[in-house]
Amino acid sequence: MKRGHTKDLRATVTGAFRECFGVEPQPEAEKAVITFGALARLEVWPGSGGKTVVVNTVSRKDASEAEILDTNRRFRTFLEKVTDFTAKERVKRAKKAVEKE
Repeated sequence: MKRGHTKDLRATVTGAFRECFGVEPQPEAEKAVITFGALARLEVWPGSGGKTVVVNTVSRKDASEAEILDTNRRFRTFLEKVTDFTAKERVKRAKKAVEKE
């Protein structure tokens, strides 16, 4: 996550859920959870040190192609709002993290 986006992560995630998916997340311990479109479950919680965000998804197998495309678009927008990184920047950072391991 970019600097400045780690402050009050819960509020950032909640606001992004409302804006991108139009739903209110359900709190479960440290996680914020929603069900939307092609996602049977989307969980988001702060990573170690509070400088990352962890995302877990469970897809619906019976979703239509239109639902999948719409959900995917909203999910990418959600991640960009929460992390302030574009998809291209997130891929680059993920590759760099794997190389370090």
